Amino acid sequence: MVHIFSAPEGRQNGVRTVLSTLVLALVLGSLGGCASVPPPDGSMNQAQMQLQYARDAGAADYAPVDLDFAQNKFQQAQAAMANRKYEDAATLAEEAQADAELARAKARLGAARAQIQRKTQANRELREQIEQNLNAQEEAAQQAAQQQQRQFQEQQQGLPPQEQTQDMPAPSSSALQPLPQGGGFQTLPQPQPQTNDQGGHP
Repeated sequence: MVHIFSAPEGRQNGVRTVLSTLVLALVLGSLGGCASVPPPDGSMNQAQMQLQYARDAGAADYAPVDLDFAQNKFQQAQAAMANRKYEDAATLAEEAQADAELARAKARLGAARAQIQRKTQANRELREQIEQNLNAQEEAAQQAAQQQQRQFQEQQQGLPPQEQTQDMPAPSSSALQPLPQGGGFQTLPQPQPQTNDQGGHP
């Protein structure tokens, strides 16, 4: 023989009340949790500011991939803000800020390397210019020396034979006698040929 017991009517009403209370608490708790997360305005502002810094640093040229990541994350964060998904918006804004900072750092590094390359190239060009000037000056000096040598040779060739560089001619066969009182030497006149008074030969 089987006995079936049924719950009293008052007890069933109590169970329903408890279940209703739990469901209401869960609903209110979920709504309260959503309402407790404020809009991440600060994170959004920081992400936007870092994006601008990255652009100003030249990230579009030196770190375009990281800059695109940051911009895409920021756009997703804006969409989450529009849908009031503040937790998602905060996370995306932080990721966008991190990507923007990375893009900015890479852009600074790339700009520094480019500046070093420009200075190295300028130094190389200056060194080559100095070497060219020195070579030109040396060549001009050699040409001037050769020109002077040619002019000297032409002048020597244009002189008469007696005016070219030679030794002085030897004195004549005149006898040199000392001057009176040690005054040096004097040239004696050459003796004249004697003639015969009679007009004959000597």
